[in-house]
Amino acid sequence: MLYSVEKLISEARTLAADYRNATGKTLALSSEIALHDAITLLELDPAEQEDGFDAVDQDGGKILIKGRVLFGEQRSSPRVGQFKLTQPWDAVVLVLMDDSYHPFEIYRVERDVVESLQDETDKSSRSSRGQLSVARFKIIGDLVWERDEE
Repeated sequence: MLYSVEKLISEARTLAADYRNATGKTLALSSEIALHDAITLLELDPAEQEDGFDAVDQDGGKILIKGRVLFGEQRSSPRVGQFKLTQPWDAVVLVLMDDSYHPFEIYRVERDVVESLQDETDKSSRSSRGQLSVARFKIIGDLVWERDEE
């Protein structure tokens, strides 16, 4: 029996949110949900897993996709994670999700901006292994999609 990907992602959102509400822990589903949302909302083409990037945009750009769920009670600034500069990608998009695992904003940062920040943090004694905070990503990135609040 085949299942609709949309239906499965919807169930994954519900399962992840319910699990967190019940246990206080998160399930590692946000990256798969973010991948689906970015490809769908930004009209990207999915890449093969072994390509070193997640999707291709309308201009042929190779896109990494990251996702973070922002919970209301978080005290620290969540991190986006490291970017492998040895991989062939052109930009990174960050899908920000609410505590129900629904996207509310998507930001895009070009590779040259990430590389210049990597160089900057490599010289800093406070380097976080090349990781960017979500707040910093939002500052340097372009908002490319936003949920309509109706």
